[in-house]
Amino acid sequence: GSKPDAPGSYPAFLNTVDAIVMGWTTYHQLVTELSPDSWPYEGRPCYVVTHRQKADQENIFFWNGDLTALVDTLKGAHEGNVWICGGASVAGQLLQEGRIDTLWLSIIPTVLGNGVRLFPGLPQELPLKLVKTEHWNGIVDLVYEKRCVQVWRSRKLKPTKNSTSICFCWQTSRRT
Repeated sequence: GSKPDAPGSYPAFLNTVDAIVMGWTTYHQLVTELSPDSWPYEGRPCYVVTHRQKADQENIFFWNGDLTALVDTLKGAHEGNVWICGGASVAGQLLQEGRIDTLWLSIIPTVLGNGVRLFPGLPQELPLKLVKTEHWNGIVDLVYEKRCVQVWRSRKLKPTKNSTSICFCWQTSRRT
């Protein structure tokens, strides 16, 4: 059933995140539409991938360098997850480079007439395994891992680097 005041799975997910990477479009939407009065990721470093020349702010860093180098550095520097937040452009680049370990898709019950493909231009298919599902107030979270991640888990091995997660929510309203 629907519980409008229930926080859903988002707070638990956010508690696993130590650093955030997003593209300019996601950042711009956050600061102009979704949360113009307060930064929603206070206390976590956030890296905005952009070609625009912007001055860094407190815990918000504008990145115009190699994306995979940034993510590799963040994975090595943080114990928790590095969240690739927002749309598919940044995440698609990292998927192509094999840098995404966990794919967290949030399905919001809104049918769009058109839109952007989730991951255009992947050179090959990416075998995934569903590891978790949750639902809150009509939103369904599907959590997938690359099948190679499943191999080391089944053998009780520990990964050498931390996880990079991506989460997608396809609607321009705040998730509550």
